[in-house]
Amino acid sequence: MKNCTLVVTCLLFSFSVIAQKVFDATSIGNNNEAGNYITLDGAKLYYEVYGEGEPLVLIHGNGGNISYMKPQIEFFSKKYKVIIPDCRGRGKSELGNDSLTYAQMAKDISGILDHLKIDSAYVVGRSDGGILTLLLAIDYPKKIKKGVAFAANLTPDTIGLYPFSYDEVKSDRRNADQMLAKKDTTKDWKIIQQRNRMMEFQPHISKNDLAKIKCPVLVMTTDRDVIPEEHSLFIYRNIKKGNLCILTGEKHSVTKDNPELFNSIVAKYLSDNFKGEELRH
Repeated sequence: MKNCTLVVTCLLFSFSVIAQKVFDATSIGNNNEAGNYITLDGAKLYYEVYGEGEPLVLIHGNGGNISYMKPQIEFFSKKYKVIIPDCRGRGKSELGNDSLTYAQMAKDISGILDHLKIDSAYVVGRSDGGILTLLLAIDYPKKIKKGVAFAANLTPDTIGLYPFSYDEVKSDRRNADQMLAKKDTTKDWKIIQQRNRMMEFQPHISKNDLAKIKCPVLVMTTDRDVIPEEHSLFIYRNIKKGNLCILTGEKHSVTKDNPELFNSIVAKYLSDNFKGEELRH
């Protein structure tokens, strides 16, 4: 009996050590146990999987990677099976030979879900990830049960972005062009160019596109964001099963600056039944 107890204790300790390795804060984004690679459309892409339960895809923003979403990974993996990729050219994923596009990245995420044999998932995206959440709901409707699109824009202009933000994108792209022409190697100017060029000329999501979305979507923003509040309101009003949340006194970086607030709102939205369609009659 003592030997049996010792074996069980050792097994529990072993499982505890494994769990600690998987959730080691320093390993998120570079985790040998949780990480995997898949090659899609000419690029080797990296993703990590944490937790168990219903699948939930997290999508980082333009300048981020898996590690940027650490507060969300740690929170949601307690209840869900969290899948989070490094989008093309970010983190440990390759850029590929073609220009960076939102359409390709949405296709990548769909491909990762197919590879994992996941028919549908909850999807939570911030910034560029919010755009990808909308595109998945539009172009891959069977893949998404419920979406959260935080700080998404539909157009690459001063309607979708405040002028200061759009001007910064153009300036950063021009600077990257110049550094590439000089053959400067102090930074990866190719991916900086591609990231900013994508934001400068994409996306192009229309009102009719939004009307195609059948799943519930929580449109989130802040009142101190780079996206005009009117633009977020337009997105919300044109998604049949849309809900809206504007966080007061927060910025574009709320997912890192105040993750408790962000995570709690998203968690409640995912677990509750959709409410609000009755207002659209």
